[in-house]
Parts: sequence; C-alpha cells; structure tokens
Amino acid sequence: MAGGYISNETIDAVLNTTDIITTVGEYTKLERRGGNDWWGCCPFHGEKTASFHVDGDKRFYHCFGCHKGGNVISFIMEMEKLSYADAIESLAKKSGIPVKYQNGYNPEQNRSKIDETEKFIELYERTASMFHYFLMETPQGQKALEYVTKRGLTKETIEKFKLGYAPADRKWLFKFLRGKNFSAEFLGKSGLFSQKYPEYSFFSDRLMFPIFNRRGQVVAFGGRVIPPADESQRKYLNSGDLPQFKKRETLFGFSFAKNAIREKKSIIFCEGNMDVIAYHQCGLDYAVATLGTALTEDHIKMISGFVAGGTVYLSFDSDGAGQEATWKAIKLCREHDLTVKIIRLKGGKDPAEIMLNFGAENLTAQVKNAILDSDYLIFRLGEKYPMDTPEGKAKAALEFFQYVDALQSDIQKESCLEQLCQAFNLKPEAVKRDFNNRSQARERAYIRQNNNQTEQGTQIKLDAELRGLIAVTADLNQYEVLRSKLTEQDFTNPAARRLYRVLEECFAENVFTIRDILNRCDDENLVQFITGSISSGVYQSEKVSVIVADTVNYIKRNKLDAQRNKLLQRIKEYTVVTQEDQNQLNALLAEKFELDKQVQSLGKK
Repeated sequence: MAGGYISNETIDAVLNTTDIITTVGEYTKLERRGGNDWWGCCPFHGEKTASFHVDGDKRFYHCFGCHKGGNVISFIMEMEKLSYADAIESLAKKSGIPVKYQNGYNPEQNRSKIDETEKFIELYERTASMFHYFLMETPQGQKALEYVTKRGLTKETIEKFKLGYAPADRKWLFKFLRGKNFSAEFLGKSGLFSQKYPEYSFFSDRLMFPIFNRRGQVVAFGGRVIPPADESQRKYLNSGDLPQFKKRETLFGFSFAKNAIREKKSIIFCEGNMDVIAYHQCGLDYAVATLGTALTEDHIKMISGFVAGGTVYLSFDSDGAGQEATWKAIKLCREHDLTVKIIRLKGGKDPAEIMLNFGAENLTAQVKNAILDSDYLIFRLGEKYPMDTPEGKAKAALEFFQYVDALQSDIQKESCLEQLCQAFNLKPEAVKRDFNNRSQARERAYIRQNNNQTEQGTQIKLDAELRGLIAVTADLNQYEVLRSKLTEQDFTNPAARRLYRVLEECFAENVFTIRDILNRCDDENLVQFITGSISSGVYQSEKVSVIVADTVNYIKRNKLDAQRNKLLQRIKEYTVVTQEDQNQLNALLAEKFELDKQVQSLGKK
C-alpha cells in the first residue's frame, strides 16, 4: 500500500513499535499455542472454534474461516473502518509516535478526516463535562439529579457513566462553545444544534447520556425527558450519524463492558441506556444497548470475537415491539453461531425498577435463570397461535422453521424439530417432511435466481510461480537466490508478478520484513492469500530452498518450451529451395538441439 502523505519513517515506526498481539487482543481473546503463535475466534465473523491466527514474530494475522489477513495496520483499518492513512495516525498516536509527513505536506493546512474526527471528539468531551457539571453542581440540574437518584443510581454510577443535564436555555451551549473558540461553521456540522436555528441546542432540559466509543471517548449523546414531562415531547433523542459516530457500529456501554465480556464470554443486550446502567451497578458489567436501532450485523461482528463459545443474553421489553426485536436478534445471533438466552424480567418494568425494588441479588438471579431461545420461542408461539387447531399448529411450525434455518449445526436443527413436535404434539415425520420440502423449494428458487450470475473479481491462482514467491516471503533469506535468476518479466501469473514487484521494492529500500511486504501490497485478496498460505505451515524454512529451485526451473522450462514451440513451428513451415535456405534450416535445427539440451538439463534437477 502507498503511504500517501505519511513518511515511510513513521510507517516503519508504527509497524516496529505496535504489538500486534496486544492490539488484536483488544478485540478478541487470544491464547498462546507454543512459541509466539496465538489463536482466537475471528473478530470479523462469528465462530465458536478458534480459526484466527496471529503470528507474533512475523507480526501478521490470518483467519482460516473468512480468509482475512494482513498486518496491524490493515487490522485496525478493518475493525475501526478507517482509511490507510487514518489507521497509521491512530496507531501512532496511541504509541506516542510523532507523525512525520513527506513532500512538504502540512497537516494544519490539509486536515485529514481523522483530524476533523478528533476535533469533534474534543468538542463532545468538553460538552459532556459541562453537562455533567450542570447535573451535579447547579440548581438547574437538580430535577434531573433527583430523578436518577430516585431510580436507584449511586453517585459512583453517575460519575462512571458521566451522566449530565442539558440546560433548558437552548442558546446557552452555543454561546459557551463559541467562547471556547469553536467556529460557528464547525458547530453547525457538529450535530449539537438545530439545522433550522443554528444557535439552538438539539438537546435541552434533558437527562444526558454520553455515548462512548470503544476507547472511552465521548462521540455522541442520548437525551431523556425528565418526568413529569409534556407528552408531546419525544421520550428519547439520540445524536444522528456523525464523522466520529455511526449508530449501526456503536453500542452504549461497550467501553465499560468489553473487558468483562471478554472475560466472561457473555454479553447482555438491552433496549435502553438506563437498563445498561442498572445492570452494571448490580455487578452485571457485561451489558450493552443498541442506540435507537435494531441489532445489526456490525454489532454482532463487534462482539463475536469476545463471546465465541459463550452466551448472548437478550433483555428486551415484553411488549410487541420488544418481542419483535427479540425475534430478529435471535435469528441474527444464531446465523453467526452464537448461543442465545432470553432474560424474562419479573417484578418490574425494567432492570432499574427491579434493582430499586428488590436489590441487585434479585436481578442477578433473573439473569442466571434466563431460558434458551428455543424454549422462549416455543412458549411465545404457543401464546400467539391456537394450538387446538391444525391451522394454528401449522403457522407456529412455519414460524419456528425460520429459527431452525438460522441454526448452524445439523444436530441443533434435529433437536429443535424434536422439541417442536413434543411441545405441540406433532408427528416427527410430518414436521421433518414439511421442513425439508420448504428448504428444498427455497434452494431450487435460489439456484434459478443465481444460475446466470458469475462471480465478480479475479481469482488468485496458486501455481509454481506464486508458490515460489510466497515461499521466499515466508523465508526472506531465499529472495536473493530467486532474484539472481529471475526478473519480474519472467512471471506470467498476474498475482505472482505483483508480489515480485512488492518484494523488489522492499528489498531495494532495505525495509525487508513480512510486515513491510504486507503493508506495501495493495491487493487485499493477495494479502489474505499470503497470510493464509504461510499460516498453514506449508512453507517451513528447510523446504523453501527446494521450492525456490523448483520455481526457477519451472519458469525457465516454460520459457524454453515456448521458445522451442515457436522454433518448431518455423522449422515445420520452412521451405528449402537454395543452399542458403538449407544453411538457415540447419541453423534452426542446431538452435533446437541446444534448447532440447537445456530443457533436458532442467528436467534432471
């Protein structure tokens, strides 16, 4: 990859200083399996069996499940959805590495996306501090403070989550921030103010919940009206998507919960911010909440590496909307092979009320008594449909089949179909027949829909050319041997030619490590192919010299064969009329003889 405006010195410092084991470990739990080889569940897709490999010596990662691979920069790019330059700047800042720029680039004159993002974060951090001050120290915030206190929140909890109060005066925040040298133009893009009335705060007279990113920085807000309130007001307001904040990719409370989630391999998904806070105060510090959206693929990818092999608990409301959210979340989690249990709260409308009325022990016990999602669905379907009619049983079975479809194990599918039969007094043969007929019909429809479609993109072909170059990437001591006998033009495989070019660039610039090579390679598919091949263990150091020799012979033999075939065609088409023609034919035959000798010589090696 090209470094863009960031100096190679900075890129090298980031690659040499950043510990890939520590960095990856912030997103998924890793375990050592001998030497400096680490394994864990992939943070990019849901799985129960660890197929994600991190080589601490070579400083690269590869997943044998989804085939993603690369170095620490590409990892941060993928996990944090950053550009290449932004990922380098983020890692450099975290490690205390000064970022140097090339070609006279001035970051103050040409501010990158990450610069603007950090400025927005600074704005939100400062605003959160002021809201917190209003809640804890001013008469204006007294009503909001009394509300959270009556709901059972302690001062420690309020401080931990940095709860605040947005003043009723909608112009106050604009005046305050302008006094701190934030421009009106910048504030207009911040999401804190009305688009129609730029000096009017979006949040006013509300209890404020700062929303933190995974690093613990404030990136957005949620605001709740304080009872008693005008019924015309929306109960909750959340920040819209911002440069530093995407609802689909953010979970309330995740920065506080991620260590507990990793340790316990469990997570509680809630509906609201107060639910999360109540769970945390009760010691159930692995609770998080979505932010005005349903559970998404991005949320699951965010947590799957932490809870693989563990349990996802769902704690949504028991009303119609809550049950629908539970149903969708169950299917999504099961599609990512995550075990799901449902918390059915009793004794209060939400965790905070149960905590207040019955104490932390009661809430903890209700979590421990959570039921499997299949049991929950059977119970719910039994209430939803009349089980004394054939139509009711058929509708219940069809809906339950959608859950079975999402299961990743045939044993689980079989077991759940048996559970359905027992619950609703159905014959197993009839249920399995309906399920299989439905699945086969869906499969046939899918085939008809896709039989004319072709896969886009170029597939990487592993031949002797690419095999040899991956071998020298695994053992770079062999590269000089290979380059002394071959040039880039000798390679016909496009992927091999691209990799040779990267190897040559790194060799010429004396930045010749695997992490440098992966960093220079701008073909993501090729990077993943390289990391997967090396991680497989095929390219052991003692075999690389043999593979390199085979590659050299293979390429030279192909070149000689091509030359020989052209020569044979010329000889075949040659017509002898004069002695001069005969002399030229004899020369061609002699050239063929020499080529035959060279081919035979290569064949003996």
